[in-house]
Amino acid sequence: MKTHHYIFLTTLLVTVLFYEQSIGLNLGILGIVYACLTLYRTSEKNRTRTFLTLFTTSILSSIAFAWYGDFPSFLAVAFSLLLLSFLSRNRRTKPLLLIPIFITNFFTFICRFFSFDDWLPKRNISGVWQKTLAFILIPLIFVSIFFGIYSAGSDHFASLLSDYELDLNLWEVICLSAIGFFIAFNYWNYVVEKYIYKQNHVLDHHFQEKDKIQKPTYSFLDLDSERMSGVISFLSLNVLLIFFIITFNYEQFYEVTKTPNQLSEETHERVGAVIGSIIMAILVIMFYFKSNFNFDPKAGLMKLLAKIWIVLNAVLVFSAMAKNTEYIINYGMTYKRLGVYAFLILSLIGLILTFIKIQKQKKNAFLFNTMAWYFYGTLLVVSFINWGGIITSYNMDRKDFDLDYHFREFFFNKKQLLEYADEKQNKNLRKEIIQKIEWRKKESTLSKAIYYQTVK
Repeated sequence: MKTHHYIFLTTLLVTVLFYEQSIGLNLGILGIVYACLTLYRTSEKNRTRTFLTLFTTSILSSIAFAWYGDFPSFLAVAFSLLLLSFLSRNRRTKPLLLIPIFITNFFTFICRFFSFDDWLPKRNISGVWQKTLAFILIPLIFVSIFFGIYSAGSDHFASLLSDYELDLNLWEVICLSAIGFFIAFNYWNYVVEKYIYKQNHVLDHHFQEKDKIQKPTYSFLDLDSERMSGVISFLSLNVLLIFFIITFNYEQFYEVTKTPNQLSEETHERVGAVIGSIIMAILVIMFYFKSNFNFDPKAGLMKLLAKIWIVLNAVLVFSAMAKNTEYIINYGMTYKRLGVYAFLILSLIGLILTFIKIQKQKKNAFLFNTMAWYFYGTLLVVSFINWGGIITSYNMDRKDFDLDYHFREFFFNKKQLLEYADEKQNKNLRKEIIQKIEWRKKESTLSKAIYYQTVK
């Protein structure tokens, strides 16, 4: 199939799947179809291990959305398919370039659409297809667009269609077709501008020979002064961080116990300070180890001090994790408290990668590229696992279990709440949960979230 075949096929699929439906199972089906068509279209040389992994995660994230139908699963589907499409075209292009490519194609859609010679077949097409395209499809698109414009300015004009009893919502069909075409066109026919592609080498992980030449980074500092600046900075920061770790742990574990609200506020503030500290630590190391000092034979002391600083920051992360664990044990589990773990683990991964960057003499782009994959992996984990069910199941065993709070604030925990209602013989709760489940089960097939169909 040619590009225009993929575009029109998936446009039609969007219209069929979403007509008079809300988002649910249909988006999961659409994601799976997009992933399979991308695999079919991709040449063998571009079917790398990374590409096949992304194909698998695209299928799994589509299933996750069909199961839950929530926002994290939607993001997982979107990012999985975008990365899959991106690597299907060029296996060597860095995924971080996806951001400027996406923005560029979004704003150039209109221009690229009217460049018919670039995406529609030029030769070897049947006369029937030519006539259908020229006499029906193109005029129909223009008539539909201008009908919408004129209808907005005249009620009588708009009534030309609305006065007729049709078993078809023409406006919805037009809107779905337009949205489906926009998505399909940008997915199957995106363009990588030359000036963007030329920046691919900037995101390489390894230094070139010219980057290894010892020379001052700045004109106002010679090499020895810059090296000494790094030694003094890292030595001072190590001393400062040691004192901060001592005071941080004293405040967390030895001060007088406070109210739950005060403890919650202080815990989040301290975790925020830890994450901010880690980010700044990585940025400082990136500042000093951009190029020359990775290969400077006299920078051994500075490298040692930087590694010690990384280890001390890791100690700070583990201290915050310990406090968050104590907080969960004492006051229960929530989305935010699990989110704290996620951010702290990502911070720890960032520190480990920074250590590897110094040890293996890699460019700063190594950190950005690798962390992007870890953020994507985190998104997949968030979308695949029923955290609401886990939280409710954990907190149900607590004496201070807040039933109303868990019913209101947590998602996909209806199985656990039904078990709780049966255990406590709470008929009103059971009735309320069943009503909510039955309401979700009554949705049309393509709008359903599979999770609710499994709750008995």
